[in-house]
Amino acid sequence: MSRRFAALALTLSLLRPACEAAAQTAAASDTAAPGLEQLTFGEAVARAIARSPSVGEAAQAILQAEALLDRARTVFLPLVYGNVGTAVLDAARGFDGNVVQPRTQTAFSGTVSYALLDAARWANKNQAADRVGTARAAALETRQHVAVVAAQAYLAVIAAERQREITLRNRDTAQALEDYARARLDAGQGSRLNHVRAVQQRASAEGLVQLAELFVRRAQEALGVAVFAPAPVGARGEPTLPPAPPPTDDLWLAERPDVRLFSAELEARDRIVADAWKSWLPTATASFTPRYVTPAGLFEPSKTWRAFFQLEIPIFDGTLGSEKRFKLAERESARLRLEALQVEARSELRAAQEAVKRTEQIVAAMQLAAESAREALRITEIAYRAGATTNIEVVQAQQTARNAEIEAAVAEDRLRQARLDLLVALGLFP
Repeated sequence: MSRRFAALALTLSLLRPACEAAAQTAAASDTAAPGLEQLTFGEAVARAIARSPSVGEAAQAILQAEALLDRARTVFLPLVYGNVGTAVLDAARGFDGNVVQPRTQTAFSGTVSYALLDAARWANKNQAADRVGTARAAALETRQHVAVVAAQAYLAVIAAERQREITLRNRDTAQALEDYARARLDAGQGSRLNHVRAVQQRASAEGLVQLAELFVRRAQEALGVAVFAPAPVGARGEPTLPPAPPPTDDLWLAERPDVRLFSAELEARDRIVADAWKSWLPTATASFTPRYVTPAGLFEPSKTWRAFFQLEIPIFDGTLGSEKRFKLAERESARLRLEALQVEARSELRAAQEAVKRTEQIVAAMQLAAESAREALRITEIAYRAGATTNIEVVQAQQTARNAEIEAAVAEDRLRQARLDLLVALGLFP
């Protein structure tokens, strides 16, 4: 019995440095690598949106649509232009000593015209305004897509770092057991077989650490690409993904950028179809042109003006009917796309809500399993050091604990992803 207590005391004394080494390793894993930029979740998403070329192109598309709207608005403004011309002849023209047309004559004129009636062009102004709204909705969708890519890259870094922490703890535990097995072998109390098993377990754990480091590096590279950084970027802190309450009506659909885009496209097609009949309306234009000529000719006074009124009535245009049918088909296609998107959006919401609910339960179960596996590993290690078991049971307990912790980490990563998907489905992200 005294030997048993002595072995237990020795076990506790050896476990203490192992636990301290594990704590130091975990703390080191939380420290950023030298020169590696660290971003929070919000900073990563904001930088991705600010630096994305796609978001920039979408902003330029808005400016282009606004420019087209400004051009369409000119139908309500008069058109004013001037003209200056000089005619030089080989000789003056005239008869009986009177000059009909001087050899050199300069004319100054200006014209002011205004569309008194042009319903088709007036309709183009409203249609151009619809295109501005569509461009803005498209920019919001692009912005969300870029933000989601950056968010997923950030979550991948968090998940990879969690896997690395697990492998580091497993490596430290295996190293402590190897040291213990070596000490017993040197003291003549252990076996060569136990020491070889401990070395094999520590070597395998070291390989898993290197693989985890590789996954972390790849995830950081992907995050750097997502935020358009010139180097890999690390994650600083857990992301803030607040739980989203379930909606009570369909108002959340209007918050989704893709639904807003398809709705804007349908509204634009509706207006185009509704304005199709205006192509059959007549157009009326009035213009006024004053003219000054110097020197004046015999039959051309120096100062004249001209007023002109024009009314154009479409009688037959074979393209108008086919054009209207084409616009009707485009509107129907836009309506079908919107209806399909709404069905898909509702399905995404239900799936995301169910995923969050189920994954929360999975995380609770996996965390309990991981904690139990860690406790079982501690008990097995104490029993092994006390001589009650062999290191085979320790190896099995290590593998079980590592697998349980990995499953818990994977479940937590899935929960973060599920919460992100729920916010995206509701149109609340970013």
